[in-house]
Amino acid sequence: MSNKVEAVLFDLDGTLLDTAADMGAALNAVLLEEGRQPVGPEVAQALASHGSRGLLEFAYGADFQARKSYLRERFLSHYSAAIVAQTKLYEGVKEVLASLHKHGLQTAIVTNKPAGLTEQLMPYFPELEAIKVRVGGDTLPVAKPDPAPILHAAAMLNVDPTRCWYVGDAERDIIAGRAAGMQTVLARYGYFIASDTPELWGADMEIQQPIELLDFLNKHHI
Repeated sequence: MSNKVEAVLFDLDGTLLDTAADMGAALNAVLLEEGRQPVGPEVAQALASHGSRGLLEFAYGADFQARKSYLRERFLSHYSAAIVAQTKLYEGVKEVLASLHKHGLQTAIVTNKPAGLTEQLMPYFPELEAIKVRVGGDTLPVAKPDPAPILHAAAMLNVDPTRCWYVGDAERDIIAGRAAGMQTVLARYGYFIASDTPELWGADMEIQQPIELLDFLNKHHI
C-alpha cells in the first residue's frame, strides 16, 4: 500500500446506509399482494446487498424467472413509495465522511442500486448528498462485479484508480475493486448470508464498523 490514497469510493446498501428494513417491507408488500406469507426481518438483513433480484428470487424460488419483470416492477414501486421509512446511516458514517473531506480526500458512491432510487435517497441524508460523484447500477451498461462503474467514478474524480480505496460489504464489491486496481475494504458490519465466505474474497482490509476506516487511513495515508 505504497500509493497515497486520494479518494475513497463506497458501496451504498450495507456500507453507508442500512436499507434492509425498507427493502424487506417492499418484499413483504409484494408477497401480501399475492396472498403469500411475508418473510422475517432476518431475510432482508441477509439478502439486502443482493437487491430486489436477490430478495425476490429467495421468496419466489423457481417461479421468479418467469415473472421477474412484473415482480421487480411491483417491488420497486413499493420500495420507492416508502424508501426512508426505516433506512438510516450506519453509526460512524457521518464522522468518517467529515474526516475524509477535512483531509482533502475525494469520495464517491458506486452502487448496484438503480440510479433513480439512489438519487431519491440523497435529500434525506445530507452527508451523502454532499458526495457529488454517484454511480448507480444502471448508469452504465454493466454493474459490479464488473469494474467499469468503479473506474468510471475514479475517472469522474480525476484520480488514478491505484490511489483509490473501495469500501463494500459484498463479494462483488471486492471483485470489482480488485479488478479496478484499487485497495479494497470489506465492511463486515454489512449484509451477509450463512454461505458467504468473506475470508476467501481477498479484501486488503476489513472493518467491523465504519469508524475503523479512519484508523487505517490515519495509520497509512492521512
